[in-house]
Amino acid sequence: MNWKQTFCLAFGACLYLFSARVMAEEITFVTDFGINGRHAYFFVADKKGFYQEQGLTVDIVRGQGSSDAIKKVANNNAQLGFADAGSLVLARGNDRVPVKMVAVVYARPPHAIYALEGSGIEKPADLEGRKVADSAYSAIPALFGAYAEAAGIDQDAVSWVVADGGALPSLLSTGRADAIGQFVVGEPLLEKAVAPGKLVRLAYEDAGLSYYGNGLIASESLIDQDPELIQRFVTATLKGMAYAFAHPEEAGEILHGYHRQVDADIGAGETRMVKDLARQPGGLPMGVIDPAMMEKTVRVVSSAFDLKHPVDAKDLYVPGFVAE
Repeated sequence: MNWKQTFCLAFGACLYLFSARVMAEEITFVTDFGINGRHAYFFVADKKGFYQEQGLTVDIVRGQGSSDAIKKVANNNAQLGFADAGSLVLARGNDRVPVKMVAVVYARPPHAIYALEGSGIEKPADLEGRKVADSAYSAIPALFGAYAEAAGIDQDAVSWVVADGGALPSLLSTGRADAIGQFVVGEPLLEKAVAPGKLVRLAYEDAGLSYYGNGLIASESLIDQDPELIQRFVTATLKGMAYAFAHPEEAGEILHGYHRQVDADIGAGETRMVKDLARQPGGLPMGVIDPAMMEKTVRVVSSAFDLKHPVDAKDLYVPGFVAE
């Protein structure tokens, strides 16, 4: 091959890549809350070109809680989002919000309340008479009624205080809050914040609750009008998850490259926690929504809240976006 042929091939390849980037469809994706280590795989999918392979340019923006993400998707401020299934039940049951889950990520409950060792909080009953801080749109206080019932404590005896999500680790480490709400995937960050202190974890799952946590969501209008776009996004995201789970240290470094405020070691630690939550029972492929688990989710939430409208599990998700 002479130099002219080599040049033409190289130029053609560059032109193809440039054209693909120009023609890529731009979409907005909103997280459940902020940008944290638990979100590393979205940035892995971007950095490794998995979204680009699917003809997508994805703008990943910060959410202010699952309820906020659901509202943004419903109002078309974002095409897709990441939100808690319990909050999805509440949105559907109270406001008939037309948003559905298209792939599950946290196949087990991620919700927990954290306190410090020596604070007098060692078991659920110790929360009575205490103040627990969390952000305004967090799913943890939203589902606290179900946890309180399962744990056999009086939910009205626990006070919830609204705080900025970024301030929660500091509130806990300095003792300005008796406890805080936090997904278990955030434990590596909390451990670093309270060191040399030790954490006490009161996980909702440990009280016997079984239901879905977070998943990828889309509006019913987008599901009807452009299911192929959703398919492409889900495919690329799951590829990013698989890569991040196999290379958590690299995932942490990639996230740190995008968002310097998230330490690489925290990104790696939280990615490992996500891998544990994403593991499906019974060999079900990662991301596939199990109808029985979605029904459990509806039962848990419905038992803890007086919903304005009955919710059918089939109204909360759409199958088929994950290859089985």
